[in-house]
Amino acid sequence: MKTHFSLMLLAAVLTAFPAPPTASAAKSTTRSRQTIEAATRLQVFLDRADFAPGKIDGHYGEFTLKALALYRQSRDGQAPAPSPTAKGKKDPAPNVSDLNLASVDPVFISYTVTEDDLKSVGELAESVPAQAKQKSLPYQSAAEAIAEKFHTDVDFLAELNPGKMKALKAGDTLSVPNVEPFELIAVKDLKPGSEIAANDAESDESEKKSGHKKDEKKDPSGAANSAGASVQVDVKTNMLSVFEGDKLIAAYPVTIGSEQTASPVGDWKVQGIAKMPNFRYDKSMLNKGERSSDFHMLPPGPNNPVGILWIQLNKKGIGLHGTSSPDAIGRSASHGCVRLANWDVVRLAGKLKVGVPVSIH
Repeated sequence: MKTHFSLMLLAAVLTAFPAPPTASAAKSTTRSRQTIEAATRLQVFLDRADFAPGKIDGHYGEFTLKALALYRQSRDGQAPAPSPTAKGKKDPAPNVSDLNLASVDPVFISYTVTEDDLKSVGELAESVPAQAKQKSLPYQSAAEAIAEKFHTDVDFLAELNPGKMKALKAGDTLSVPNVEPFELIAVKDLKPGSEIAANDAESDESEKKSGHKKDEKKDPSGAANSAGASVQVDVKTNMLSVFEGDKLIAAYPVTIGSEQTASPVGDWKVQGIAKMPNFRYDKSMLNKGERSSDFHMLPPGPNNPVGILWIQLNKKGIGLHGTSSPDAIGRSASHGCVRLANWDVVRLAGKLKVGVPVSIH
């Protein structure tokens, strides 16, 4: 039997920002390279196993621990009790004696910035109306592009590469986590189980509400793949799990809806997948779930609000999709959809076909 998660909606929007630390406090929180490397080794191990820990940042954060529990569940069929940790200790290390972490060697690799990396960088207007006039919504800096490529953020890259992150150019070398790189330029060549186009004329109410389009490539059978894949979204833990039959094979952190536009609890199915989608920005639709005539059509790109890929469900206006803000995954609220980091939604899409069940509970 599959594990079914408890029913509970989670709406957590971060609104408070701590005051900057004092010089002495900053000094006391400086991490050693050994500490950073130990936590990153576990995160890379989990990321390679397709049990994503969220952005790789060298911390034993909540999503690293959730991914670890689900990874163990996939191996022995049940999640173990949390490992005991020292009281009051910040960022405590879990017990990982059962894992082959030596397989992650080295933890960091040297990466040389390429011209292709810089092709995805450009100007990004601040306002939505101005963004709608652009041909694409690119990365704002080479640092942002390289960070997403290696499943991390600019702050962690800066910590690994002090003094090297400004004005990056082709030929510069950086220390980066040793993960399978996310290649933005390769998204157009992806072959998901059922592809839908992003730019055809709208054809039904579902696509009108979401701002995403479909085409004739959609699988007419509507059948799930032969492996019996299924997806479960746990709105309590903000984790999405992928099954083949009864076997848990992957898990990714997600952001779910808010109280105003909650993710729809229930059982749905995948209708199709769109690469590099446009997005219909309609405040009324986003905030109230009601379509209006006052909207802006935003072009594709990594800084599109739904990221680089959209997985349409058979629920009006609802899908699984990427994001322009991977830092906020699991820590903010979406407008009813289920949001993943771009590097994770691409891996998810490769496991899905039309008709695959998606349970949100």
